[in-house]
Amino acid sequence: MQFGIFTVGDLTRDPTTGKTLSEHERIKATVEIAKKADEVGLDVFATGEHHNPPFVPSSPTTLLAYIAAQTERLLLSTSTTLITTNDPVKIAEDFSVLQHLTDGRMDIMLGRGNTGPVYPWFGKDLRAAIPLTVENYALLRAVWDEEIVNWEGKYRTPLQGFTLAPRPLDGIPPFVWHASIRSPEITELAAYYGDGFFANHIFWPASHTQQMVARYRERFAHYRHGTPEQAIVGLGGHVFMRPNSQDAVNEFRPYFDEAPVYGHGPSLEEFTADTPLTVGSPQQVIERTLSFRDYVGDYQRQLFLVDHAGLPLKTVLEQLDLLGEEVVPVLRKEFAIGRPADVPDAPTHASLVAKAREEQRTDDTPESTDQEESA
Repeated sequence: MQFGIFTVGDLTRDPTTGKTLSEHERIKATVEIAKKADEVGLDVFATGEHHNPPFVPSSPTTLLAYIAAQTERLLLSTSTTLITTNDPVKIAEDFSVLQHLTDGRMDIMLGRGNTGPVYPWFGKDLRAAIPLTVENYALLRAVWDEEIVNWEGKYRTPLQGFTLAPRPLDGIPPFVWHASIRSPEITELAAYYGDGFFANHIFWPASHTQQMVARYRERFAHYRHGTPEQAIVGLGGHVFMRPNSQDAVNEFRPYFDEAPVYGHGPSLEEFTADTPLTVGSPQQVIERTLSFRDYVGDYQRQLFLVDHAGLPLKTVLEQLDLLGEEVVPVLRKEFAIGRPADVPDAPTHASLVAKAREEQRTDDTPESTDQEESA
């Protein structure tokens, strides 16, 4: 099972000091956070994509390539890449280059985003978000999978004789996760292609996430990619920790109260009771995270948000120390207990290459004739 962190890249005033980082400082801090994640032994770092204040990660592949050059084992991903407003051909090109630069140490998470004004900025209609997602992803797959692409759709000019350059590393496109908070159509898309499904799992109660994941698993099996239990599932989560739980609550409260995605609504206590947000001791984070398996089954990837709402870099790095030293080692051990042997790990470039080679060997093996079998 993979453990890591994701960032939305918000540029938020620290409510305890009144200080707001510059865009330059926030981008540089994000790099330090990723490097720390690699240092403490986490598996994944993922960055969001936003094109509006108060966010800074408008060019995820640029950021990830820079991080890749300064890390050794960290798998780099997105959270998410906007499949609706980005040109699928450009997505294919950018992530193909990133795949080569990282030697396959990356994958991609696709989503519609949650900022409506972005659509017209890129010449798209918010009302067509779901059809855009379906059509754009079909084109992205074609550009990755086919040597020469001839294609025509509703939302983009046609392609004639197009070939992606560079082609995917080893002929294997990056593994794709489809992220959604509330759209059942996205679970269907992920299931249809046999891709991964990532439930953000931050703003909604457990019952909602359970329903979304169950639908994806059922449809994954419907399309004959495997059993429901073999579907590839990832979850998000937001944590803030201190050795003493009350210290964590007291320290995080002002950040929660002013956070762009939380503040000025339900109280911290109400939100932690009704959603997976966990503020407390490392042991409380362990127990809460282990409980996710009770309602989504065995899954493959767990990503935590740790840098939101103006938290100082020093505090974020301390969170990563706690994750790497006290939380993730226990989660690795506990999640392995009772995990069925046929539940796969999260796909990586190496595993996808090995699978393709095995399938090729199977296809190339001559079948025995009846005469040979009876000899």
